[in-house]
Amino acid sequence: MGARLEWALLNYFIDCHIADGYEFILPPHMLEYQCGETAGQFPKFADESTRLRIPPTTASTICCPPRKRSVLHLPGRNSHRSRAAPEVLRLHSLLPPGSRFRPRRRAGHGARPPVNKVEMFQFTRPEDSDAAFEELVRKAENLVKGLGFHFRTVKLAAGDCSASMARTYDIEIQIPSMNGYKEVSSVSNARDYQARRGNIRFRREATGKPEFVHTLNGSGLATSRIFPAMVEQNQRADGSVVSGSLRKYLGGIEVIEKK
Repeated sequence: MGARLEWALLNYFIDCHIADGYEFILPPHMLEYQCGETAGQFPKFADESTRLRIPPTTASTICCPPRKRSVLHLPGRNSHRSRAAPEVLRLHSLLPPGSRFRPRRRAGHGARPPVNKVEMFQFTRPEDSDAAFEELVRKAENLVKGLGFHFRTVKLAAGDCSASMARTYDIEIQIPSMNGYKEVSSVSNARDYQARRGNIRFRREATGKPEFVHTLNGSGLATSRIFPAMVEQNQRADGSVVSGSLRKYLGGIEVIEKK
């Protein structure tokens, strides 16, 4: 039942995003170094990643998706990263936001446990990125509200934001066993930082000139802290747990009995 509850949370998140018009993808688990560099995570976190030595003849199969018309709508900061031949996105390809799922584990010293996470991502025009940021924050808050949790939204000071992000809000929920509030979503606006590193641009119809897009991302949500909060806040005196809004994802089970 613990495994079913974890999977129910992920499906609840995904259904909410799809209902809001987001596209759902499963991104590759293996990426080349330049992908982490574009995102601003490398070289800082390079030592916390698992490295594979792959012959040059097969490397292209695990790098960024091919830049064809059929993948223009794929979300993710590296789906449109340009190399020798820069890609310029059409305006309509900036419109569909996306959500993606991937299990994550960091390697190296002080490795963290695996995390199942649904991530929200948007490419926008510069003038639309502030509104997109507010949308992502609101979506993360609504997911937490839908589960019935107490939460707060915290604006990070500039010194607490990562080098690649211009603005970050954390959504935190109350976890009684941890004696306080813990982050379950971090929503950030990188503005054109990642786009410049990855040469991700769009062409404005009025001028015909290419400009850098703005990129935004936010957790929607990670299960690592949602799961214990679900078990604790929905637990009854006999140790059973009320499924609440996850009932339909658990085959109609209203109460998860203690074993």
